[in-house]
Amino acid sequence: MTALPVGEQDPRRRIPRTDDLLADPRFATALDRAGRAAVVHVLQQVQARARAGEISPEAVAAEALEAMPAGGTSLRRVLNATGVVLHTNLGRAPLSTAAVEAVALAAGCVDVEFDLESGGRARRGRGTLAALSRAVPDAPDVHVVNNGAAALLLATTALAAGREVVVSRGELVEIGDGFRLPDLIESAGARLREVGTTNRTHLADYEAVVGPDTGCVLKVHPSNFRVEGFTSEVDVRALAGLGAPVVVDIGSGLLAPDPLLPDEPDARAALQAGAAVVTASGDKLLGGPQAGLLLGRADVVEVLRRHPMARALRVDKLTLAALEATLNGPATPTWAALQADPDRLRARCEALVEALPELEVEVVPSAGAVGGGGAPGQALPGWALSLPPQLAGPLRRGRPSVVGRVEHARCLLDLRAVPEPDDALVLEAVRAATREPA
Repeated sequence: MTALPVGEQDPRRRIPRTDDLLADPRFATALDRAGRAAVVHVLQQVQARARAGEISPEAVAAEALEAMPAGGTSLRRVLNATGVVLHTNLGRAPLSTAAVEAVALAAGCVDVEFDLESGGRARRGRGTLAALSRAVPDAPDVHVVNNGAAALLLATTALAAGREVVVSRGELVEIGDGFRLPDLIESAGARLREVGTTNRTHLADYEAVVGPDTGCVLKVHPSNFRVEGFTSEVDVRALAGLGAPVVVDIGSGLLAPDPLLPDEPDARAALQAGAAVVTASGDKLLGGPQAGLLLGRADVVEVLRRHPMARALRVDKLTLAALEATLNGPATPTWAALQADPDRLRARCEALVEALPELEVEVVPSAGAVGGGGAPGQALPGWALSLPPQLAGPLRRGRPSVVGRVEHARCLLDLRAVPEPDDALVLEAVRAATREPA
C-alpha cells in the first residue's frame, strides 16, 4: 500500500460508522420497512465500496439510501407487458383487489381452523371449500392442496401406490423446469403403464391393460403444446366405462366451458363425463393464488383428504383467503386481460405514442397468449408499443420494472396484461429508460 504524505489522513477514516448511519433520520423509513438486518447489510456493502476507493466517503450515505430495499422482500413489482397473460416467470395470475384484501386480513389471527361460536376446533378452510363447491356444483366434494402438481401427486398416491397408473404415451408431458409426469407418478410409489403411441391411442389399448392391478386411469391435458394431424385420443366418458377410477388433470383450471377458449378442457365437462377426480391449478385461468384443486366423487375425495400426504401438501391461511375471495369476488385481472378489447388496446398504445414524440416509437399488431399451459397455440389479437430494442434492459431494471419482449429487433410492450391505470407508469418508465445507458 502506498504511504500517505506526512500529515495527510487516510480517507478511509472518513467513512461513516454503521452506528452513525443507523442513527441518521434518513434511514428511518428503510428500518421500518425492511428491518435492521437488511439495512445493515446494504450499509456494509456501500462502506466496502468506499474502502475499495470506488466511491468517496462523503458519498456513502447517499449511495446507501439509493440502494435501500423498498421493503422486507427482495421481490420487485413488475408490469407484465409481454402479452402473455399467465407468465409463469412473473408469478402467473395477479390477484384481484378482493383477494389482496383477503390476504391482508388473513395475515393476522383468523378463525382458519376455529369455531368462534363453540370455541372448539373447526374444519380447516371451510369457507374456501364451500366457495369451491358452489363454483363447481358437479363436484360432490372438493379439496385444496398447495399446487397443481401436488394435487396430481396426492391423487395418484392415494389411489395407486403399489399399483398401476394407466396413461397414454401421448400424455406423458414435461412441465416447467424439467419436471416430468412419469417421474412424478413413480415418486408416488405407483407403476406407470403406458398405452398407445405418441400420436394415437385407442380405447382398445386401455381395455387390454386395465384390470385388478389398476389403481387409476390417468388422462392429462398436454399443456404448452398441441399434437396435430394423424391423431386420436380416448375421451373421459369412454375411459370411465372401464371400471377403474379416472383421474383427469385439466391443468389450467378452467372450471366451466367458456366460448373464449373453446378447445380448453374444463372441470364441469370432465366430471359430467364420469371422472372420479379432476385436478387443476388455482393460479392459472381461475386467476387466483397458487393452489391445487381436487374435485370429484365424495368417496374418492375423502380418501385423498384422509391420506397422510394431504397434511404435508395442505395450503396456508393466506392461500385459503385469496382463493375464497377469487371464487366469490368479481372478475379477476386474468379474465380482464383475456377479454381485453383489441380496439381499446390500440387506443391505449396510440395515447402513449402521442406522449412520446421524441422517440422512435409506433403501434404494431401483437399476438398475445394465454400462457401457463392454457390454450396452447391460441393467439389473442391485440396491439403493442414498438420501441428501439436497446430500451428492453433499462425498462426491466426500472422501478417498477416493465417487462416486454424483444421481437424482430424491436422491444414490444403489449398492454393486454397491464391494468389501464398503470399506463402512466409505463409512460414514465419509457422516459426513464431513455435516460439510462442500455
